[in-house]
Amino acid sequence: MCWSATADLVAGSAIGAVGVACVARAARTRPRAVPLAALPLLLGAHQIIEALIWNDGGGTGPATVAWAVIALPLLPLWVPVGVVWAAPHHARRRLALPLASGVVTSAVLAYVLATSTVTAEVRGHTMGYAIGLPHAPWLLAGYLLATIGSLLLSGEAGLVLLGVLAGVGAGVCAALWRWEFISTWCAFAAVCSVVLYGWLRGGGARTRRAALS
Repeated sequence: MCWSATADLVAGSAIGAVGVACVARAARTRPRAVPLAALPLLLGAHQIIEALIWNDGGGTGPATVAWAVIALPLLPLWVPVGVVWAAPHHARRRLALPLASGVVTSAVLAYVLATSTVTAEVRGHTMGYAIGLPHAPWLLAGYLLATIGSLLLSGEAGLVLLGVLAGVGAGVCAALWRWEFISTWCAFAAVCSVVLYGWLRGGGARTRRAALS
């Protein structure tokens, strides 16, 4: 994230707390949404890990590897799987493409991480990450299709809103921080993920109305 270790630590702690609330609410009202509800918890932890990288001055240590595992192979698989699991049954067929994209992209990125070294570098008020990605434009397209695409095709208004916000954030981060895109966009997505709490509150209300009808 931008600015400092303190900013990452504060933001990560706050977003993680929202994630705990999301998981608790989903467990009570929408059990199938628990994996997706845990997204703010995961992204909050991601920001806290980056705070450790700031304190280390970048480099190639365990915190850098942990950060890269979450950002690269885990998120493009976690998001579409969570969306498919939580989405209405009628929406799942159209989610097959972003899910397949996530599986392929995650597998390629996992292989790259297993065979390469990722390095973090402090660049002013941002953190940049370097790793040799083959066919980087295609991997980026697959990554965005899996994450943003699955949200936009979910059929759930709250998830579509999150997808729109994440898409706008991707454009802004690419324009302003081209070489630090992955770090700044993950931070932006973490902040946007608090939208999930509102989505779960709405879902719980719909569930209660259905039970009373």
